[in-house]
Amino acid sequence: MNVLVLGAGQLARMMALAVKPLNIQIRAYDVGSASVVDPLNTELQYGDLSAGIEFADTITAEFEHIAHDVLAKCEASGKLKPSSQAIKTGGDRRLEKQLLENASVANAKHKIIENKSDFDQALATLELPLILKSALAGYDGKGQWRLKDKAHADDIWLDIEAFFAGGEQGVKHAVVAEQMVPFNREVSLVGMRDVHGNTKVYPLTENHHTDGVLTVSVALETAVELQAQAQLMFDKIANALEYVGVLAIEFFQVGDQLLVNEIAPRVHNSGHWTQQGADTSQFENHIRAVCGLPLGNGDLVRPTAMINILGEDTVPNEILSIPSVTLHWYGKSKRAGRKMGHINVSAQTNKQLTERLAEVANILPSRAFADIQQYANALSKNTD
Repeated sequence: MNVLVLGAGQLARMMALAVKPLNIQIRAYDVGSASVVDPLNTELQYGDLSAGIEFADTITAEFEHIAHDVLAKCEASGKLKPSSQAIKTGGDRRLEKQLLENASVANAKHKIIENKSDFDQALATLELPLILKSALAGYDGKGQWRLKDKAHADDIWLDIEAFFAGGEQGVKHAVVAEQMVPFNREVSLVGMRDVHGNTKVYPLTENHHTDGVLTVSVALETAVELQAQAQLMFDKIANALEYVGVLAIEFFQVGDQLLVNEIAPRVHNSGHWTQQGADTSQFENHIRAVCGLPLGNGDLVRPTAMINILGEDTVPNEILSIPSVTLHWYGKSKRAGRKMGHINVSAQTNKQLTERLAEVANILPSRAFADIQQYANALSKNTD
C-alpha cells in the first residue's frame, strides 16, 4: 500500500519509519518545493503533486496549514483522509470554535473579532484578562496579544487593525478573543478514529511548556473520571468531523473539569512518547486508520516521558546508559529554537519514571534544557 503525506517534516519521517514493517510505502509532498520526496531522504524526488496523487492509494497530512488548492486537488482524487474540512478546521480558530460549540464541547468563553464593533463587544461581554489570537496563525509577538487592562485596549486594537491590513491578499483575517482560564495544568489526549467510526485513545498526557514551547510530555496513570471525560470529548469532536486518523486535543484542566484549548488534526508532539510507551505508536495508528487497517492498542504499557530537543544537534551520549532511554533525531540542520529531535524515557512505575527523568535532566546541558530538572523534581513530589 502507498501513502502520500502532505508535508515533509519530522512527522512524515516518523510515520514512514513506523510503517516500514507493514510494507507500507510513504512519500511526502514538500509544500516549500512543491515536489514529492522520500521523507527519510528528501534529496530523493518523485515529481510534482499530480505524480504523488497517482502514486498514492491514500493521502493524509502532517500539518494543518496547507494551501486550500492543494487540499482541493487531493480531495478530488477521493483519497484524502482526514477530509479537507477537518484539516482546515485545525488551521482556522473560527472553524474550530464553531465545531466545539456545535458539538457541545466545553471550551473557554470567546468572541470572534472581525472589526472594531466586534472588539468593543468582546470587551463588554468577556472578563479580563483576555488572550487574542489570529484565527489563521498566531504566537507571542506575531498575531497574538494579551489584554489585562482596558486602558491598553485602544493600543491593542490599533495593532490588530494593522495586522489585518498586512495580511495576505484575498484572505479574510479575524482574531479570536478568549477569556483567559486559571487552569491547574495543561494536558492533551491523542486518539484515533478509523474508517468505520471506531475510536481508541491514548492516556491523558501532562504537558510542560518553557517560554510557550512544549518541552516535556509525561504519560502517567491518571484518574479514571478525567480520562473518561477526555474520551467523551474526543468522540464528540471526531464524530462531528467524521474524522479518519489520529487527532490530538489540548485541554486546560480546571479542577475536575477539562476545557478544550485547541485541536490538531494530525499526529502530535505530545504523543511522541507512544513510540516507547504504547503497543502501537501514534504514527503507526494514524497510517493504520487512513489505510483502513485495524487500530492498534492505545493503552499505557509503561509510564513514559518525552523531552523535546530544541535548537541542539547533539546531546551527551551518557543519557543512553540510563535504562529505557531512547533518542530520536529528525535529521535537520541546526537552528535556534528548531525541533531537532526528542528523548523518550520509560520506566516500570511512576516513581521510577520521575527518577529517570531527573537523571536524564542532570546530564543534559542546563543552557539548552533550562528547567527540565526543576520540572522533574516537581513531578517527583507529585508522584511520591
